[in-house]
Amino acid sequence: MAHPASETAVGPMTIVATEQYEPEAQRIVQDELAYHFLPPGVQRVVRLARWRPMRNLLIGVTEKTAHGIWASMLCRKRYIDDTLIASLGVIDALVNLGAGFDTRAYRIRGLAAIPAFEVDTPENIAAKRARLEAHVGQVPATVRLVPINFEQQELAAALAGQGYRAEQKTFFVWEAVTQYLSEAAVRSTFGFLARAASGSRLVFTYVRKDFIAGVTMYGAGPTYQRFRVKQPLWQFGLEPHQVPAFLREYGWEEIEQLGSAEFTARYIAPSGRAMPVSEIERVVSAVKR
Repeated sequence: MAHPASETAVGPMTIVATEQYEPEAQRIVQDELAYHFLPPGVQRVVRLARWRPMRNLLIGVTEKTAHGIWASMLCRKRYIDDTLIASLGVIDALVNLGAGFDTRAYRIRGLAAIPAFEVDTPENIAAKRARLEAHVGQVPATVRLVPINFEQQELAAALAGQGYRAEQKTFFVWEAVTQYLSEAAVRSTFGFLARAASGSRLVFTYVRKDFIAGVTMYGAGPTYQRFRVKQPLWQFGLEPHQVPAFLREYGWEEIEQLGSAEFTARYIAPSGRAMPVSEIERVVSAVKR
């Protein structure tokens, strides 16, 4: 039986695929592969979004679940892309923890020269393998698809079994995963990250702890009802001021942390588009000391 969290992998990539109908100069994320990784039924919806009224309708429906969530997902993906690209030539490997249907390993120039490990639930790994085989014919030789249950399996062993070496200076992506895990599982993953080579990079997202606790809604009441009340899939959260100390416990140092204001200034304003950005989720970049 598929874990309910596995089913959430499609939503962000639907937003990215829809974004490709925006004028190129105004796109937050450039990703021509996203559409091909979506299920056929979702592809039909995305094709309708080529017309502005349908695109606005899709955005509007999504925004009712959490004010600013559409732009927030685009901005976090753009930021991870930018940070990863800036690290090429320095890193020896890419490890994407909870890769979902992410396309970075297949579209970013320079990654073909290093090994990439995509870690996710067995259900998502099987679905991604099928879509890769259907779209590109096979999984690229430099990519390893690593199925794992983060709550029950040893991450280090799963990666080592696919050829990952801890001494490799690694870029770790941990996008939209931590909220689905228990604190014990988050700390277990950071225990693995504590053994990363010096100079490794990490970009991860987290949901604000006050939202998890139901203290502040940030315009995302329906999302709270879905993920905390009806089906409490979201478990773990942090507050922005807690992050540096949390990282230091595991030998990492925060480089920067971005939320609504930072994303608006860096990506939304230069695009010329008027889009709110949610504050329930934030993104952190860190370096291993």
